[in-house]
Amino acid sequence: MAWLNYHHLRYFWTVVREGGISKAADKLRLSQPTISAQVKMLEDALGERLFQRKGRTLVLTDVGRVVDRYADEIFTVGHELLETLKGRPSGRAPQLTVGVANAVPKLVVYRLLRPATEGTEAVQITCREGHPDQLIAQLATHLLDVVISDTPAPPHIRVKVFNHLLGESGTTFFAGAPLARRLRRRFPRSLNGTPTLLPTFNTALRRALEQWFEAKDLHPTVTGEFEDSALLKAFGEAGQAVFPAPTAIERDVCRNYRVAVVGRTSAVRERYYAISAERRLKHPGVVAITSAARTKVFS
Repeated sequence: MAWLNYHHLRYFWTVVREGGISKAADKLRLSQPTISAQVKMLEDALGERLFQRKGRTLVLTDVGRVVDRYADEIFTVGHELLETLKGRPSGRAPQLTVGVANAVPKLVVYRLLRPATEGTEAVQITCREGHPDQLIAQLATHLLDVVISDTPAPPHIRVKVFNHLLGESGTTFFAGAPLARRLRRRFPRSLNGTPTLLPTFNTALRRALEQWFEAKDLHPTVTGEFEDSALLKAFGEAGQAVFPAPTAIERDVCRNYRVAVVGRTSAVRERYYAISAERRLKHPGVVAITSAARTKVFS
């Protein structure tokens, strides 16, 4: 049975924390060759490179980032053990690292994640935003616990993951109050020729909207396209253009961006998924998210 040398792991972890071998040597009061040799022995034991050199700087490899995350947890738990034995409660909440697809509205993300941070089973959340493919790849290396996305994992991803449908929502169109009052009566025909802000074509919502526009023979004037949904709403807050958002967060959008409802359609629907590396969800934070999504956010 292979055993992990925790002394070697500690030296590696210190190099990462201190930002280099020289500073780690000063911290540990050891020579630089000693630190280098200990890290090399850890790499040999694991059979993987943990650092790569870029110029004069050491940078973690993908495997190095995984090892660093586990090392951080190992030594944090070890510190908690000592504190507990001394009668000092650690007070550390369980950690949940969430990947958020950049097309998912931030208000939806907030409402999904908030239940995980409340109550007796509250967790400490770290959010990382990016393209779904990149985030799903990080699931395989355990850099993320779950990914929140507006699409299921695509079939071309060579990573074994599982899609858990959180819920779905129709679409509401918003605008500044004066413009909303003018457009509301003849909605959706009133969208013809109206300045409109839309998500970019690489999003599921934009594709669904285009199909709906075509089916209804609608031709809004697109004055802005945004990959980031929060930026889209920030421009919409100016009140000079119409913009879409999920009906599930309609009240939040009206309150936060000081806009009014133009109209709604249930024909344009957005679905949201929790993508995990496990078929059966076990992390208490992820369980809280999925439960709240189905009973509160998208009920």
